[in-house]
Amino acid sequence: MSNALWSDFSERVVVSDELRVAVTARDALADAPSLARLAERNVAAMASIAALEDRRPEPEEDGPVMQELARLDAKLNALVELVGRALQPTGSLPPRRPVRFNALGIVVPTDLLPAGTDLCVRLHPDVCPSLPLELPAVLERSFENGDAFLAFCPLGEAHADALERIVFRTHRRKIAEARQSLT
Repeated sequence: MSNALWSDFSERVVVSDELRVAVTARDALADAPSLARLAERNVAAMASIAALEDRRPEPEEDGPVMQELARLDAKLNALVELVGRALQPTGSLPPRRPVRFNALGIVVPTDLLPAGTDLCVRLHPDVCPSLPLELPAVLERSFENGDAFLAFCPLGEAHADALERIVFRTHRRKIAEARQSLT
């Protein structure tokens, strides 16, 4: 159990929400190519999620026409990914559960945990529940209140950056929604 990892998790921005989440056992001996494919799939899913949530293009040095084309391209890629996933048979979505997560890990209710410490967290974002993030994780610690902290396994810098952006945008959107409801 790493107190330093829990401390790092606690000091970073976290998203606290009720999300559709499932935790399954994973093969501890997963080979590097399968983990690389998982990371690639997650990065593509996070790009699709970002494109679907995008309302305004990010300021860039390109002109407004190029920005709009880039935004439309991202949304088209997201649509192709969604259609591809929709054609695959999927089971029913997991129920919503209270979670807190950031790029380092996630806190989930312990009743979601299967036996073992090598796990895979499947987060189904509200913007597109059929496009889950599959995040390999390790059980780091359990708490007396019935929660457990799962640390995400590193899948590369691009994966970590994309996850960090999702957390930041989600957190920023929640703050904006809270401020709007006060006015």
